[in-house]
Amino acid sequence: MGVLLRLPEAPELVERRWAGAPHAMGGRRARRSFTYQAFVPRAIADLDPRLQASLVEVVSAADQACRELNQDPPTLGNLEALARQLLRAESVASSRIEGLVVSHRKLARAFVESGQRGTASEVAANVRAAERAIELASSEDQLTLDALVEIHRILFTGSPADHLAGVIREEQNWIGGRQPNPSDAEFIPPPEEYVEPALEDLLAFMNRDDLPPTLQAAITHAQFETIHPFLDGNGRVGRTLIHVVLRRRGVAPHYVPPVSLVLAGRAGGYVKGLTAYREGQEEAWYGTFADAVEASARKAREFAGGVRNLQEQWFEQAGRPRPQARVRKLIAALPAHPVLDVRTAREITGAASQETARQAVNRLVEAGVLRQIGPRKKRNRLWECVGLFDLLDSFERELAPAGRAPRRTKEQ
Repeated sequence: MGVLLRLPEAPELVERRWAGAPHAMGGRRARRSFTYQAFVPRAIADLDPRLQASLVEVVSAADQACRELNQDPPTLGNLEALARQLLRAESVASSRIEGLVVSHRKLARAFVESGQRGTASEVAANVRAAERAIELASSEDQLTLDALVEIHRILFTGSPADHLAGVIREEQNWIGGRQPNPSDAEFIPPPEEYVEPALEDLLAFMNRDDLPPTLQAAITHAQFETIHPFLDGNGRVGRTLIHVVLRRRGVAPHYVPPVSLVLAGRAGGYVKGLTAYREGQEEAWYGTFADAVEASARKAREFAGGVRNLQEQWFEQAGRPRPQARVRKLIAALPAHPVLDVRTAREITGAASQETARQAVNRLVEAGVLRQIGPRKKRNRLWECVGLFDLLDSFERELAPAGRAPRRTKEQ
């Protein structure tokens, strides 16, 4: 990578020369040499942001909304089931921002059916990367560069872009534009020699404990997107870092607020906010982000209540099974496993055999809690719980009524 450089105290543009490629496709403009300017962000490891009183209130309200979401444990189900479903909702929305659109039903099937390819498998990888990020935030005192690389590796391993998995870029990249060079790019991140020092500076900032958590998460996300340290996947990894900060700082010990759902529904404000951050109008971004955190946390709490009500309904339909009954164990786990097969049912219930697990599943089918989907063959049968996907769809519509993601710009 060559000589690594220190970040400046204030953002700056640096000039670099793009070497022409005489045989490149795309006409004269694609082949020529030219000078371009790349953006180098300021160092933030010791940043001391000063906020107006009105913004302090907005940030505090977002922190409090996260705490309230996490102070209300489920009465019938379990923490893991609800936490996993909220994380999946977050990952679906984060992927949608990048143009990867999949329904919750298809995503749930991707976790059960082996050999899945395409968009569902890519979004499932996003879920796994987010799960690992939150595990790291829960178990490690300090987030490291190796941990950050691991999150990216999980996102891309086994995908068509497997060769990019966990690889910090060693070349100039850019966002947007039609040319195979940055001549008409919408944004040019720092040159490659700044990337590792910028990441180390960012990690030092993330590992602090003296800032309001929502503010720290807002700066972390915007700074990561500005650095753009990978050739692809920066948006998805950057949004997992929001939850790393909120989990590490203790305001989201159980449930992540699905911030990406709000950001996807407010696409224009999201992009403008990140641009404002780079242009020195940080408070505009802080306000946009804090509003998204508060809204997602408030609605997530309502969603949690809806899941509890749905589980209570399933419980009644199943005849109020006793606490240790396999059927009750299935009901408690359904929000985390809304599509399941016999193998999954056996793991959940601890049944001694697949036939015993199948009996528990059949009882829930008879009660109207589960319905069979997919192939009719006994070996490959799948079931989905009744009502949860409708609840998820309603939850998404309320948080992101526009249903539109930002126009995806090309990452180079």
